[in-house]
Amino acid sequence: MGRLTKYDREHIEYYVRLGFSGRAIAQKIGRHHSVVERELKRNRSPYFKYEASKADYFSHRRAKKTNRRKLEKNEDLYDYVFEKLNQNWSPEQIAGRLENFPLKKLKGVTISYEAIYQFIYDIEPWHYHKLRYKRADRQKHFSRKSRKVIIPDKVSIHLRPEEINNRQNVGHFESDTMSCKGKKEALSVQYERAIQLVRVHKVYGFSAEETKDALEQTILSLPDEFVKSFTFDNGTEGAKHNELKREYNLQTYFCDTYAAWQKGGVENMNKLLRQYLPRKISLESVDNDQLQAIQERLNNRPRKGLCYQTPNEKLEEYQ
Repeated sequence: MGRLTKYDREHIEYYVRLGFSGRAIAQKIGRHHSVVERELKRNRSPYFKYEASKADYFSHRRAKKTNRRKLEKNEDLYDYVFEKLNQNWSPEQIAGRLENFPLKKLKGVTISYEAIYQFIYDIEPWHYHKLRYKRADRQKHFSRKSRKVIIPDKVSIHLRPEEINNRQNVGHFESDTMSCKGKKEALSVQYERAIQLVRVHKVYGFSAEETKDALEQTILSLPDEFVKSFTFDNGTEGAKHNELKREYNLQTYFCDTYAAWQKGGVENMNKLLRQYLPRKISLESVDNDQLQAIQERLNNRPRKGLCYQTPNEKLEEYQ
């Protein structure tokens, strides 16, 4: 039946405003449901309703371009990319996974993460909310500073053996505490450097006892003797590190003051968690089942450093 006309789009807009689903609208206008669903996906966002005039304008503008981008020319690729964006994958994870684990219908098709970013910001900017940090403009990222606290028996990160610094060796974790709205509750986050696994536990405040309990939960959730070391910043949360060393036969190390970048893995993981748990949210409204679901969503994302396997897939090798 050819391309959608402005008349078709006016009918789509009418039925959208009445609350009809994509399949129901397709039956009403005599089109295949995939045509209508793709039209709505391309020309509607959570921030504005579908409008026939705008949709028709963007459609004609795309059709007239001679230097169309890969996502404009390949509908299967477009659907794959936005399906994964809706699952909170980053453009780099999408591009890497497609290259290393190609789908049958996209055999031989690749796309760079930069091309995905450019398509969103230059061609369909209403999709920016699907990106991890939901920024309308691309910005540089800056690390935050840590706090200076005196902790007895600290071992400097500069004395950490090369065996631990080598990211090929598993079992070496970085730990941090992430706060949200209010001071009563926080999150204790542990990040494994080699397979990029994360564990997240709710704690009350920034006490050393609560953090020790969270670290013990992480240790007990993993295979025996899997955890070999923890690296902390200079917060008071790590004050009971000696007890962990004695009870679980592991090593502990501490970053320099104002050098949070020295445990950059967990700092980056905190940024990923912010996608689900922004600063303005109260952790009182988040239960342990929800935290577990967020944790496993992150552990099931493909990672560039793992050749686009997931942390959970890598963990299976050590079960």
